Amino acid sequence: MSTLWRILWRVPMLLFLAAIVFLVLRVLPADPMGMLLPPSATPADVKALTEALGLDKPIPMQFGIWLGHALHGDLGRTMQSGQAVTPLILKALPVTLQLIFCGLVLGVIFGIGGGLLAFRYRGTRIERAVEVINSISISVPEFLWAILLILGVGIGLQWLPFLGQLDANLTVQPVTGFLLIDAIVAGDFAAWWSGVKHLALPSFALSLGIAPPLMRILHSSLLEAYAEDYIAAARLRGLSENRILVRHALKNAALPTVSMLGIQASTVIGGTLLMETIFGFPGIGSLMVNAIGANDLPMIQGLALTYAVAVQAVNMVTDAALLLLNPRLRTP
Repeated sequence: MSTLWRILWRVPMLLFLAAIVFLVLRVLPADPMGMLLPPSATPADVKALTEALGLDKPIPMQFGIWLGHALHGDLGRTMQSGQAVTPLILKALPVTLQLIFCGLVLGVIFGIGGGLLAFRYRGTRIERAVEVINSISISVPEFLWAILLILGVGIGLQWLPFLGQLDANLTVQPVTGFLLIDAIVAGDFAAWWSGVKHLALPSFALSLGIAPPLMRILHSSLLEAYAEDYIAAARLRGLSENRILVRHALKNAALPTVSMLGIQASTVIGGTLLMETIFGFPGIGSLMVNAIGANDLPMIQGLALTYAVAVQAVNMVTDAALLLLNPRLRTP
């Protein structure tokens, strides 16, 4: 598969996902007219609004109209407040991206670190202890980790806050939308530190869903690599164990590990939905929960498209990383 094709095939995939979401929402027993019109609305009012929204047209034509507007950045207006959907998503998106980034960083540190630790002390109690911890971590869902962290660290020990992005007495003027960056721009260390503390528990909860598969795949990949003949040949050439690990074993173990990281990154995008709700973060996950509760179809459609684009972007980055690590995957 050529590099260009790896990129282009995601366009029809996005169109297919958008069409599925659009179709599913149209068959749900939601009544947009009842939400948008007052109880005193006449049949003429209902007809006029139906025509204005294009709901009198066939579903394929409705999808075409919506897609055309979406390609120009217009995702419609929310049924709850009448505000444009796109600005609301763009305002909430940095909150989610910041949470995902912190969760991924911690997950990579714990996953890669745990995998290397277990491999370094293979055959010892340390390896078995790491594997036990990993098995426990992978068996508990992220939202349950979040609740346990809130009960233990937030309420029990009272070490870290667990609701919202900032302490109630602090505010940060939004510039980029990323709270930690905006606090640095404003020179407000107190707000920055408060933001870090509020991010700690949700990021850690997300990382506990990311790290175990990474640790397991890296550990097993290194064990497999060290069973190969080229490792024995490297030892015969007099290479040090550290050089063998870095130059040979890790290079080959990187491919499955990066693939797993891409899968976990795609999964964690959806995981933010519950995480933001539990910790009170005003990101796109919270928007989605509110939109579903209110049967707000334009908002649900816009957020579903946002999630789909984010997942496909992660997959593209993963493909690019794999191509860099293994040029043999490239074909003319």
